[in-house]
Amino acid sequence: MTGRTYYAPQGGHPGQEQLLTDRAMFTEAYAVIPKGTLRDITTSRLPHWEDTRLWVIARPLSGFAETFSHYVMEVAPGGGSSRPEPDRQAEAVLFVVEGAMQLTISDKEHEMEAGGYAFLPAGAHWSLRNASQAPVRFHWIRKAYEAAEGIEPPEAFVTSDAAVDPIAMPGTEGRWATTRFVSPEDMRHDMHVTIVTFQPGGVIPFPETHVMEHGLYVLEGKAVYRLNQDWAEVEAGDYMWLRAFCPQACYAGGPGPFRYLLYKDVNRHMRLGSR
Repeated sequence: MTGRTYYAPQGGHPGQEQLLTDRAMFTEAYAVIPKGTLRDITTSRLPHWEDTRLWVIARPLSGFAETFSHYVMEVAPGGGSSRPEPDRQAEAVLFVVEGAMQLTISDKEHEMEAGGYAFLPAGAHWSLRNASQAPVRFHWIRKAYEAAEGIEPPEAFVTSDAAVDPIAMPGTEGRWATTRFVSPEDMRHDMHVTIVTFQPGGVIPFPETHVMEHGLYVLEGKAVYRLNQDWAEVEAGDYMWLRAFCPQACYAGGPGPFRYLLYKDVNRHMRLGSR
């Protein structure tokens, strides 16, 4: 669909001869979940999903993700769900990394392949089915929608990585660019799920420190990523969670592009107290 490759976990289980040492880290400011941890033994299942398993790589939890959950879904041929989302307040983004599936939104069918992207607003009526002969793997990012007085909620849409041109960061000559599926000025949206691309040698040249919580899944390539006071080597298939105000930067090591799927919460006032 796009000519690009996207890392998709396959599960399995390491042999008894493998060393335990890996790059997994969990701190109060960030977490690194390497691709090697996404094994058969760490999968979960969901009610009303047939022939489906998933890896939960972020969930609301004290000291971890506060605003969202992030699943990597694997649906076998013939599998899927006609009752996928039990929470009427949950909005979602789906991003396909391998295989093909049929997404139905309010009786309209959409064929999605690798690189396909869908936004599903809170309360949307949708279903999903794998009508192909191979498993489909996709990301499912969920957030409780925060309505804003006087602003209409966003509508569902389906697009793809290939259909949206990346926008280069100023002064980077294209070495750092973002594929934005929603305009930053669109106040209907309270979350952005984008794709960030660094060409080999591209950098975030300062420690970003800001209010947005982040979830980053590496789709392609490798880099060295600054997380709080530490540097971590990351590659395709790895996942990073960064709490609000965790300093971050990166250096893309090549030889090819470094790309990641990025979640962040945006465009709303900060909640005060328990309201």
